Amino acid sequence: MKESLYIKKRQLQAKLLSLQFYLCRIFPIKKNLIVVCTFEGKGGFGCNPKYVVKALHEKHPDLEFVWLVNQNAMDKNFPDYVKKVENSGWKRAYYLTRAKVWIDNYRKPYGTVKRKGQYYLNTNHYTLGIKTVGLWRGAGFSKMAYLVSKNDSDMIDNLIIDSKFGEIMSPKGLVYDGLYLKTGAPRCDVLYGNRTELKREYRRNKNLPEDAKILMFAPTFREGAKDGKRFVYSEEWTVDFGRLIRNLERRFGGKWYIAFRVHPQLAPGFEDYKNPQIEGRIINESQADDLYEILAAMDAYMTDYSSACFEAGFAKMPVFIYADDIKQYEHDRGSLFWNMAENPRGNVTANQDILKGLDVTFPFPIATNNEELEKDIMGFDELSYEKKLEKFHTDLGLVFTGHASETVAKKIEMVLNK
Repeated sequence: MKESLYIKKRQLQAKLLSLQFYLCRIFPIKKNLIVVCTFEGKGGFGCNPKYVVKALHEKHPDLEFVWLVNQNAMDKNFPDYVKKVENSGWKRAYYLTRAKVWIDNYRKPYGTVKRKGQYYLNTNHYTLGIKTVGLWRGAGFSKMAYLVSKNDSDMIDNLIIDSKFGEIMSPKGLVYDGLYLKTGAPRCDVLYGNRTELKREYRRNKNLPEDAKILMFAPTFREGAKDGKRFVYSEEWTVDFGRLIRNLERRFGGKWYIAFRVHPQLAPGFEDYKNPQIEGRIINESQADDLYEILAAMDAYMTDYSSACFEAGFAKMPVFIYADDIKQYEHDRGSLFWNMAENPRGNVTANQDILKGLDVTFPFPIATNNEELEKDIMGFDELSYEKKLEKFHTDLGLVFTGHASETVAKKIEMVLNK
């Protein structure tokens, strides 16, 4: 009953919101205006939209870019050629209704209406993944979430993907049955090829020795809901970070640091994180808008269920999975895209109940405790690892050329010139 009333309330709000869009149609579409948003307005100049916008601006400096940002994120920095606008009410309706092109990596608010002659590119904020989304979650995907997803997906003209995974996952995962741009993720262009200068520049900016080694630790978030409202919560990490650094130094040499990347909604509280074991070895990257320029400067990556593990793998850096609650997480999530819970130390394959016909093997070692993590680090073999990655990418039909931003920008140029 509560859910039913909540949905009716949201549907009424959506009708009022859509009225704003219809009223704004008294203004014509501005043919050189592109409106961008990331993470429902919480994001800054980052993720896939950043790299598409940069590519477009370099070739067409006459284009106008508006970036919708929530009120509590208006302090975020953008280039001079991007106009920052509050993501609310009439402002959002006005700019979206007037734009020729929309670019987003998430969902538009329920009730958003696209008009004829507009083009909506959804870049999504991941391509491959571990944790299931959308209808693949079963009962974990609420009716309200479905309505929001369906409203948004019905407006999308093209969705960016990078492999067979996206084609199989998206119809139910993103409630999407439209057209794809199989270009690869624009944000991953920075991971392609030689990263030496990016690594050097990052260390200079952080006042670290040029030969410093850095592992990024990016745990995913746990999401729940209460009375229809989403919330994000964290759990105590069981990683022995002192032991982790010692093992990295024993296996790979050098002096190691850990760049922490916690979920944006937990990021403000991370400022207070203290760990005497690794004092002086912590870098806080939780509030940086662009993960990928940072990731390109890393020497290794560790997570539990974050999809960025696959992208770190594109750069062939060592990736370690530390997941101490796989069975519980799979239960809470409804399912996972990979059969990690059955035998994490064995041959982990794609979940055929979801990814039917995708015969691929998960390429990263999975540890469920500190002892297993130590074995994975100390036993890491570069040659064997790169062979696994190469087979994984081949079996996926992965598109990763370093030119995704340019290819997507050309598609938008065609739309603008039509």
